[in-house]
Amino acid sequence: MQTKILPQGILLSEIKDFDLKKTLDCGQCFRFYQNNDGSWHGVAGNRPLTLYQTNDGIMFKNITKEEFNAFWRIYFDLDRDYEAICRAFPDSVYMRKSARFSSGMRVLRQDAWETLISFIISQNNNIPRIKGIIDRLCRNFGQQCGGDFGFPSPTVLAELDEQDLGILRCGWRSAYILDAARRVSAGEINLKEIAKMPIDDARKALQKIKGVGPKVAECVLLYGMGRYEAFPLDVWMKRAMSELFPGLEPKSFGEYAGIAQQYIFHFSRCNPDCFTKC
Repeated sequence: MQTKILPQGILLSEIKDFDLKKTLDCGQCFRFYQNNDGSWHGVAGNRPLTLYQTNDGIMFKNITKEEFNAFWRIYFDLDRDYEAICRAFPDSVYMRKSARFSSGMRVLRQDAWETLISFIISQNNNIPRIKGIIDRLCRNFGQQCGGDFGFPSPTVLAELDEQDLGILRCGWRSAYILDAARRVSAGEINLKEIAKMPIDDARKALQKIKGVGPKVAECVLLYGMGRYEAFPLDVWMKRAMSELFPGLEPKSFGEYAGIAQQYIFHFSRCNPDCFTKC
């Protein structure tokens, strides 16, 4: 991987397995949008970013090399060898198909608090609506950062009530958002400490929050805490495991099971006829 400082930003070149659409539009994050010119714009925490593909690589627009190395390099998990990870997965037809179809997708290293609230909102929801709710949450309660809005802190949200959150139009999820904010703000839930716990203890700790069940807890662990052994299982993934990977379980995929899960989820959702052919 090479980085080059240009007047318009940082050009990233000579990197394998980094596809912007597959990474930013696969349901693991909800604050990036593709513009009409093909570029992507979004916010992570309080950091806005525009990036786009060029013939020479990927351009990170209007950021310094220091910003790239301190934050975005970590956020996009750019130093991990995804080819080597794929070689260690179980050798099965559908794992090979999933990895090939999803090549270029990287699992983002997001903020744990933002991930927690995002996946609480995601329950029984679709991606356009999730994005809309999160956008309204940030616009109404986050700090302005340039022309964008950052993700609101637990302290800010803890001071609100369900009536305040009515503007989000997120229904019963309001109570869950407030419970998470109050517990984290009060120190009852310490996300940094949970991230370091043995994974079964971390799962139990997260599920003390109202509305956080096994699937949301796994998403927080994988996308927000860098616990790559986490393996979110929704109805779709349970079907994929049952029909495409009979006899296997999450731990069968090893220490990077979460990356395998992301590949399988993406492949099976984009190719639903795989279930009728297996």
